[in-house]
Amino acid sequence: MDFQEQVLKQVEKYQTIIIHRHQRPDPDAVGSQLGLKAGLQAAFPEKNIYAVGKEITGLSWVGQMDKIADSVYENALVIVIDTANRDRIDDDRYKKADYLIKIDHHPNDEPFGDLMWVEPERSSSSEMVVYLLDGNAPLSLTEEAARFLYIGITGDTGRFMYASTPETFIAVSKLYHFHNDYSAINRQMSSISLVQARFSGKVYNDMKVEDQVGWITLSRAEIEAGHLGSEGSNFIVGMFGSIKEVLVWANFIENDDGTYRVRLRSKGPNVNEIAKLHNGGGHDMASGAKAKDLKEIDQIVSELKKAAADFKILA
Repeated sequence: MDFQEQVLKQVEKYQTIIIHRHQRPDPDAVGSQLGLKAGLQAAFPEKNIYAVGKEITGLSWVGQMDKIADSVYENALVIVIDTANRDRIDDDRYKKADYLIKIDHHPNDEPFGDLMWVEPERSSSSEMVVYLLDGNAPLSLTEEAARFLYIGITGDTGRFMYASTPETFIAVSKLYHFHNDYSAINRQMSSISLVQARFSGKVYNDMKVEDQVGWITLSRAEIEAGHLGSEGSNFIVGMFGSIKEVLVWANFIENDDGTYRVRLRSKGPNVNEIAKLHNGGGHDMASGAKAKDLKEIDQIVSELKKAAADFKILA
């Protein structure tokens, strides 16, 4: 019995299924979560199936989370999707699960759960859900699930600019059999507000580029002055990717407590190993980390420069 069959076996066993994802979610976290929920509901309309987590303003267009009482967790199956480690799981009530399944495409550096289905070679957790729903009767893809899963795949692949495999495009071809407005989804995912557009000018003006490494450090005061809100700075991470002289890049966004949220991206060098050195992790080309102060930011930049130089030598 493979992992997909084992997941289905547990789904069939439980009346209540609650799906969690990681904190500060991206489109793949929400897309895989809601796509899995939609697919399971279609196959098992008699079951109680929920998707939980903090509502994120920037992703409200994707879909809504469920609000449930603690008592719902009694004798429930909990599936945690797109989450590499326990500390990042949104909503600690997952601990109340009668049975816990981990479904993820990040490196399995922190195993957890009663059952783990982890495939780091996949582009996204949404891609994994496509194959789960499409290849295991009575599960099947639906139009609603297809919309969510397309959002997740295009989000984690950067509209197919990276992390894509032949299996990724086969998965997307399955989704295109459903009549969602995929062009509209693409436009939504690439659009920014007027406030963000104006702030982009500041980013391009203040960013630093040295030795094929690009980075910008933004204080809370700058974020607030730009009226971006808590999640409104997410669009900045992609801005460096179109610059020819940049091979790897980082965003350092100050948190309320004076520490910094770090986003690392790459066109070649492995940034995941650097992220692990700074309380983070993720993928080879896209990872997150934390920096306690400006001194640690300088250290991360130095490590990125070395990674870029080493990659250039190997290339």
